[in-house]
Amino acid sequence: MKTKRNCELTKQEEFVKAHMHYHHQISSWRFIIFVLFLALWETSAYFGWIDSFFFSSPCRVVLCLVDLFQNNHMITHIGITLYETIISFFLVFLISLLAASALWYSGKLSEILEPYLVILNSLPKSALAPLFIVWLGTGTVTIIVAGISVAVFGSIISIYTGFQQVDPEKVTLIYTLGGRKQDAFFKVILPGSLPILLSTAKVNIGLALVGVIIGEFLAARQGLGYLIIYGSQVFRLDMVITAIIVLCIIALIFYKSVQILEHQIKKKYNQ
Repeated sequence: MKTKRNCELTKQEEFVKAHMHYHHQISSWRFIIFVLFLALWETSAYFGWIDSFFFSSPCRVVLCLVDLFQNNHMITHIGITLYETIISFFLVFLISLLAASALWYSGKLSEILEPYLVILNSLPKSALAPLFIVWLGTGTVTIIVAGISVAVFGSIISIYTGFQQVDPEKVTLIYTLGGRKQDAFFKVILPGSLPILLSTAKVNIGLALVGVIIGEFLAARQGLGYLIIYGSQVFRLDMVITAIIVLCIIALIFYKSVQILEHQIKKKYNQ
């Protein structure tokens, strides 16, 4: 028995080591590709293969970033964009969850509103931004609403679809045991839709950032979106590319944060 158990532990340890080795390989290749990209970019600018005025270079981006941080501009712009994105993300999640729950509770309501949700989700959200400016003026509220508008309709559809895909036999069992619709929702539908909720959250954080940047393009005097527009207007393309790279880093941090939260929730849920 001990030999068999030791054999099983050895196989489990080998699997864990192989899994860790695989992830280390993936991380290493990602880092190598990133370094090669930076080296090619810097080399191309240095030898004149590309015009560094239009395409910048890693060295010029670093110098621009240092200059912006020394003037305390970048910290302010990053903080404002982070604040607007986080508020937009949480409001999108809350509105989507409440709306999808209402659609699940009322089949008639879902049939009435479903075409409108599809139409609103297909609209280019940049076309709505000028309307938000007219209705709400310029400022933080308009930018947050722009961030919400980009993600909320698709999020409602995604979460409601996840509710519908939960095993109907489990719902029937709740009703058979004398439970109400409320019991079915909180004991079956919501726990069964956890993977959909988490995957939707990972998408929404990126979409909220996109919406906030669209809003900052049109209705802001601070933020990374404003920095991009201002840099393009005065032909400081180093500033534009620096702001875009900072946005990529922020998007990566947001994604990784939600991914870590997803792993923690799934681990706790599986226990």
